[in-house]
Amino acid sequence: MSSTTTVEIPKVQRAAVIEELGKPYSLKTEHPVKQQQELAPGECLIKMEFAGVCHSDLHIRNGDWATKAPIPIVGGHEGIGRVVAIGDHSSGAVKVGDRVGVKWIGKVCGKCELCRTGNENCCLLTFQTSHGFKLNGTFQEYAVSFVDYVTPIPEEMDAAASTPILCAGLTVYKALKNAHLTVGQWVAISGAGGGLGHLAIQYARAMGYRVLAIDTGITKKELCLELGAEKWVDFKESNDLIADVKAATDGAGPHAAVIAAGDAKPFNQAIMYLRFTGTLVCVGMPGSDAFLQVPITLLIAKGLKIIGSSIGTQQDVTEALNLVSLGLVKCKHVIKKLEDVNEVLDDMSTGKIAGRVVLRF
Repeated sequence: MSSTTTVEIPKVQRAAVIEELGKPYSLKTEHPVKQQQELAPGECLIKMEFAGVCHSDLHIRNGDWATKAPIPIVGGHEGIGRVVAIGDHSSGAVKVGDRVGVKWIGKVCGKCELCRTGNENCCLLTFQTSHGFKLNGTFQEYAVSFVDYVTPIPEEMDAAASTPILCAGLTVYKALKNAHLTVGQWVAISGAGGGLGHLAIQYARAMGYRVLAIDTGITKKELCLELGAEKWVDFKESNDLIADVKAATDGAGPHAAVIAAGDAKPFNQAIMYLRFTGTLVCVGMPGSDAFLQVPITLLIAKGLKIIGSSIGTQQDVTEALNLVSLGLVKCKHVIKKLEDVNEVLDDMSTGKIAGRVVLRF
């Protein structure tokens, strides 16, 4: 399909750019916009409406991970907008005017063993095409993505509330699927009041699970209980978190723990409070100096399972969005301007944000 557009595309735009690791984003007003004739086959240009701010954006900006982003790079990896141009000789169902979502994964190869076995989120190509980490992301007015991997967004869905589903919602929904629980079983969610955690509570409830929320502060406590968590443990107020978690989950501990926090401690605590044959699902991405300190004898004796869960597939995001459209999941969000991105990340680093922040263009 050869695609051109009559939509007027500016030469420059506003964008938040990482120019030095560990430093605030540089806010540009004349960042170049890729023109239609510059798009490669398979690429599309999207006029962004909203972009979500994720804890991974903070790690990438700070250079916390072992692999660093190439700089300069535009941050952000979840967003919703409309296709305004498509590269010549592209094939796919996307057309100019379509409302689509951009995710962490830009595209997959669709041919390797991982893609063929339903594990496309682990395809090696995803690492090279991750928005805001290897490719310019969504913190700009016009973002480039790929026609065969953007997600269609129904017109009736609220764009601001749906944007975080493309990363945060997708990630925790997949994590809960990976926990392999049955209806009525307990799941502990650490970081429950944050962007991922508050969505995890709702997805868990929609899937029929009982939820113990772990976080800190009265605002997050109220949010978690409002969203359906049966029990709450404040990790700062607790004198013995492991004992408190077990006591709150029938004395035996939860059947699974989904850790959406950004440091190693809650991962290691989960090993101790999980009930026999329980499952630890690792979701949060701490810095590269974070390690599991697992007593091997305890791991064997309790029959525990440890699973790493990263993002999700195209089918997973479709299912996650379907639960939103059914009214079973609602993202608690605050709308800010692109120019507020550094303030948002500062608040995120100190744990001040309950729910999610979405940037409006």
